[in-house]
Amino acid sequence: MVLALSISERLTRARGDLRMGVPVVLCGPGGAALIAAVETLDAARLAVLRGFGTPVLAITARRAETLKARAYDGDLARIVPPLDADLGWLRSVADPADDLRTPMKGPLQSIRDGTADLARAALALAKSAHLLPAAVLVPVEQALSLAGAHGLTLLSLDEIAPALSAMPPMDRVVSARVPLMAASAGRVHVFRPDDGGEEHYAIEIGRPDRSQPVLARVHSACFTGDVLGSLKCDCGPQLHAALAQMGEEGAGVLLYLNQEGRGIGLANKLRAYSLQDQGFDTVEANHRLGFEDDERDFRIGAEILRKMGFSAVRLMTNNPRKLAMMESCGVHVTERVPLRVGQTAENRAYLATKVAKSGHLP
Repeated sequence: MVLALSISERLTRARGDLRMGVPVVLCGPGGAALIAAVETLDAARLAVLRGFGTPVLAITARRAETLKARAYDGDLARIVPPLDADLGWLRSVADPADDLRTPMKGPLQSIRDGTADLARAALALAKSAHLLPAAVLVPVEQALSLAGAHGLTLLSLDEIAPALSAMPPMDRVVSARVPLMAASAGRVHVFRPDDGGEEHYAIEIGRPDRSQPVLARVHSACFTGDVLGSLKCDCGPQLHAALAQMGEEGAGVLLYLNQEGRGIGLANKLRAYSLQDQGFDTVEANHRLGFEDDERDFRIGAEILRKMGFSAVRLMTNNPRKLAMMESCGVHVTERVPLRVGQTAENRAYLATKVAKSGHLP
């Protein structure tokens, strides 16, 4: 019997550690470092980290651009905090909430020399934990003994690099009949990734013929729109319109993927909402937070469709990226079915931004 944790299991543990403010030990060919997420780090642990060495702050190039910091590493910047920098200073660099009130954070000194591999992995971990993409790194020696002495999760770059980019296998956990307003012949399937990550759902309407293209919708979870009826987006109306059309046709599959806020998580999505109240559009808000326009992984949808026995779809979407991802993952899109519903006075600018900056079809 194998009791040792796999790399995917240790990655899941590391994400949980970072969310709790617990540092993780990360080692690579160029050395090792203690890493901690700025968002959850507390003052006591920061003081302990300083005892091991001089901290470096890693932020994404998107955030660095906002702060006028040099991103010598291309996709990220390694910032040298001032000697008197406290937790408040670190968080002011990581979180754009007060950028307009206190725009001058620097000048910020960026590191040009050395490898940024550990910093890059730290930011990827923070993103995958749905935290602000900003991490403190403190170079250390004897990583193995340090991790053992303090009970910290130890990760190797060689192990986690493939795991961070790979999509974990999906297993169907359970299926059950659920009569819906859109169709009495509804069935909900729950899929769970083997790394312990968030579950995703497939709502099957009727009995779609697996040998024919199925009417399908890849829908990302939207707590504010789907549940609360927010007028800031068109997600809720799209969800209900897609189910209604599937009900009218008598067959279809709606994939409900837990990728809130274009993959950045609900907390960061609400941070983006606050920035939009300051005058920034959706894309600008994401960039100020340190994220890309869209952090979702649509490979999940293709994998679930294949698990359900579908190889071709009539895809309900206005997003060309979904079409391209389905095709690249081996699911043939025979038709794009437009889904134009839910425009309000409150989301008109949001929808226009999706067309102008995210390439959505009008």
